[in-house]
Amino acid sequence: MLNQYSRTQLLLGEEGLQKLRNARVALFGLGGVGGYTAEALARSGVGHIDLIDNDTISLTNLNRQILALHSTVGMQKVDVAKMRILDIDPTIEVRTYCTFFLPENAHEFDFSQYDYVIDAIDTVAGKLELIAQAKAAGVPVISCMGTGNKLDPTGFRVADISKTSGCALARIMRKECSKRGLKGVKVVYSPELPVETQSDLPQEAFPEGSSRRALPGSTAFVPGAAGLIMAGAVVQDLCNKER
Repeated sequence: MLNQYSRTQLLLGEEGLQKLRNARVALFGLGGVGGYTAEALARSGVGHIDLIDNDTISLTNLNRQILALHSTVGMQKVDVAKMRILDIDPTIEVRTYCTFFLPENAHEFDFSQYDYVIDAIDTVAGKLELIAQAKAAGVPVISCMGTGNKLDPTGFRVADISKTSGCALARIMRKECSKRGLKGVKVVYSPELPVETQSDLPQEAFPEGSSRRALPGSTAFVPGAAGLIMAGAVVQDLCNKER
């Protein structure tokens, strides 16, 4: 009988779809990258999704974030993502955590319950803690590197952190992972060198306390490409996982 996952089943098979249906995935971060990751996980039929983010949707998110619409500005990203996921498939179990993940609150999450952990957050300290917690629990983890100030959506690839190049965030993460003995860290990154941002916006256009140099530029197509690639890696890994 045809259903909303029939076209996916042609590629992944019934067993693959069942593995996705049984899986519980934690997605940390629902910005330009994480929003598209959530979208693809839901449309792939992942049955249990935990969403972790404390941000609200702002006007400047409209250029690149799938959750951002004029109708959702000011709303919590986890709430918008949950509504969207349930509109795609009402049978998916969605749990939301309106919090920023930091080393200080890592104890609030039981990582052993997850089949996969996805890092789409921005802070180095948070990313390192996510990876460390997932590794300690024996749970697969994938981490997104920098997408700001990039223009080539075709440049993103999946690799071990030790094999990355050309990405400033990946360079920092590579060094810090090595210091902490974190090995076999799967990441999505692009070797594209950052584009120099334009300086023709007035200072009042930038958030209070920020500068033109500190605020990265972004497009509608680069973060989304990274998010979809990350979701694709997760779906394939879950389908190939032994029961």
